[in-house]
Amino acid sequence: MNRIAERAVAVAAVLAVGAPPAAADPVRPTPSEQQAVDWHGCRTGPEDEVGARLDAVGARCAEVVVPLDYRKPGGRTITVAVARRPATDGAARLGPLVVNTGGPGPSRDGVSFVAENSPQLAARYDLIGIDPRFFGRSTPLECGWPTGRYLRSAQSASPDRASFDRSAAVAEDLAARCAGRRDLLPHASTRNIARDQDVVRAVLGERRVSYLGWSYGTYLGAVYLQMFPGRADRVVLDSALDPDAYGPAVTRETGPADAAALEDWAGWAAAHDAEYGLGGTAARVLDTVEEVRRAATRRPLRVGDHRVDAATLPGLLLTVDDSDASYAAFSARVRVLRDAAGGAPVTPTPDLAQILALYDDPGVSAAFGFSAGEANKCADRAASRDPESYYRDIRAHQAAEPLYGPLARDITPCAFWPTAPVEPPTAVGNAHPALIVGASGDPVTPYRGQLTLHRALSGSRMVTLAGAFRHGVHGFAGAACVDRAVERYLLDGVLPAADVTCPA
Repeated sequence: MNRIAERAVAVAAVLAVGAPPAAADPVRPTPSEQQAVDWHGCRTGPEDEVGARLDAVGARCAEVVVPLDYRKPGGRTITVAVARRPATDGAARLGPLVVNTGGPGPSRDGVSFVAENSPQLAARYDLIGIDPRFFGRSTPLECGWPTGRYLRSAQSASPDRASFDRSAAVAEDLAARCAGRRDLLPHASTRNIARDQDVVRAVLGERRVSYLGWSYGTYLGAVYLQMFPGRADRVVLDSALDPDAYGPAVTRETGPADAAALEDWAGWAAAHDAEYGLGGTAARVLDTVEEVRRAATRRPLRVGDHRVDAATLPGLLLTVDDSDASYAAFSARVRVLRDAAGGAPVTPTPDLAQILALYDDPGVSAAFGFSAGEANKCADRAASRDPESYYRDIRAHQAAEPLYGPLARDITPCAFWPTAPVEPPTAVGNAHPALIVGASGDPVTPYRGQLTLHRALSGSRMVTLAGAFRHGVHGFAGAACVDRAVERYLLDGVLPAADVTCPA
C-alpha cells in the first residue's frame, strides 16, 4: 500500500489528442465475460508477501482471460490476476467493492488492506482486487529497463542544457528498449484496464460494483464510471487525479504544490530546530535548502559513496506525507545534504541510502513495473515528439518554479515512444453520485485537479482535509471526519448534503 504515497515520476508533454464525444464504451461484450475461473490460494511461494497476506485474510485468487485488443475480441488474449474475499456478514452483504491502490501498479493487495483496516467494510462487501494488465501477477510487460537508469530519468530534473540533453538521451534509450513490445504497448491504456475490470465484474456474475480507489485509482474509477455508467454503484475517489491531465504530462503542474508542501515542512523543521539545526524560522529552513541547491549546482555533493548533483537533488526533496514521523525522517535527510553541501564527510540516512542505491542499481527488477507504468501513460495520451518543446517549457517556468519545475516538466520516454495511442482519452463528465476525498495541500495530485474531477462528476460531493500536505487520506491520515464520511457513504449509501471541510 505504500504505492499510494509514492511520488509520481516527473513528466512534461504537450497533449495532442482530443476527447471522444461518446460517454459510454462502444465495445461489445466479449466471450471472456462468460468464462469459468479457477479460484485457488493466493500465495505462490515463500517470498510472496502479498499472497501470504491475502491468504491470511481469507481471500482466494484467480486469473481472468481478457482480449489484448478489445477491437478484436476473438483475437489474442492475456490474463489479469484477481483476488476476492467474501463478505463475512452474508445477511447484510452489499455486493462487491473493487479496491484499487494506485500506481498504476498491482492492486490485489487492496483486499488485504481493507480487510485489515476497515472491518465494517470487510463485513458487508466482497472485496475485489485486480492487478491491472501488465502489472503484478497479470500478463507482464517488461522492457528490461535497468532500475538506476530509469529512476535517474524519472526522478531527475533538467535545470540546465547539459542535464536536459542527458535526460533526453536516456529517455530515448529507454523508449528504444520497448520497441520489441510493440504488440503490447498500444493496449496498455486506462480504457483497456477499465474494460478488463468490467470483464471481471461479469465473470463474478455481478450486475454492478462499488469502487474505492486512491491516486491513479481515482482516474481509473472515473474512466470506468464514464465508460460503464450503469455498472457502478457507490464510488469513492481518494487523492484524485485531474481527469484531463493523466498521461505523459501527469505531473507537469505539480511544481507549485511541491513547493507549498516543502514550505509546510519548513515550518515543522523550524519548530524542531533544536533537533535538526536547519533554521529557527521557516524562511531560514528554506534558505538552507536553497544553499544546498546552489552547492549541488556548483559541484556534485558527496553523500557516502554516492554523488548528488543539481539534477538529482529535487527528486530527493519531495514530501508526500505531513506526519511527524515522515517530517522527522525528511529533516534528517536534509541535514545530511546540508552537511555534504558544506564539504563535510556524511553518511546517508537509511532512507536516503536506499534511494541512492536504487539510483545506482544496474539490475532489472520486473517487480517495480517501470516500463508497464510508462506504457500506460504513453497509451493514454500522446506526447510532444519535439524534445525542444520540453526544454522551452522548463525555461519558461524556471523563475517561478526554480526547484521543482525542471523535475515536473522534464522530458520522458513518451516523447520517443515506439507506438502512438490507438484511441483518444476519456472525457469524464456525468452526474453519477460519487464521494471525492482529498487533502488541500496534496503535492502529488494537486487540489486544483481534484476540483476539476469534482466539477466533471456533477453528482459528486467532496470531503477536503484542510491544511494537510499529504497524498492518500482515507485509511492513512487518521482523520475521523473523513473516515466517517467514507464509511457512511459506502455502508449506508448516504452522501453528505454538501461538500465538507475537515480539520487536519
